[in-house]
Amino acid sequence: MVRMSAEERRESVIRAATAEFARGGYHGTSTEAIAKRVGVSQPYLFRLFPGKKAIFLAAAERCLEDTIRTFSEAAEGLEGEEALHAMANAYMQVIAEQPERLMMQMQMYLAVAAAEQEGDREFGEAVRAGWMRLWDTVHLPLGADIGETTTFMAYGMLINCLVSMGFPPEHRVWEGLYPSAHAKGRLEH
Repeated sequence: MVRMSAEERRESVIRAATAEFARGGYHGTSTEAIAKRVGVSQPYLFRLFPGKKAIFLAAAERCLEDTIRTFSEAAEGLEGEEALHAMANAYMQVIAEQPERLMMQMQMYLAVAAAEQEGDREFGEAVRAGWMRLWDTVHLPLGADIGETTTFMAYGMLINCLVSMGFPPEHRVWEGLYPSAHAKGRLEH
């Protein structure tokens, strides 16, 4: 049996944490569940991360970075309308194939709001910084047009909400979205 390095084990924790937090949220997920999913003890988990908050923020950062990479790769060499549809198609494919990424995003926003209600701004600062990198990633391919970027991100958030609530692709709520976001059957699981 090959032993994993600490970095490989850390990656395993981030993947497991993403799945657990996506399902249960920050407050509804125990570090015990994450450790169990990875197959390590809680003390070992805390040798890799100083606490639950650090694990959550690492999973949130990974989620945002993966989404940034999705948009960057989709828009490479494209601009304007072509970039818009390429990024929309790539995102729709990702959330159809990896629903935990979408649910992790939704949990991140909830965790920020809850933490800030409790006076903890660290969650929000970290998530907002990642979200701004996401914004900047789509801004240039869309011609650095603030209106286009805002519209694209607004449609993305609407898509997140519709998918999270389980609206099937053929439902009428999808009719006003970009053609690439409205592809019949794209979101069927």
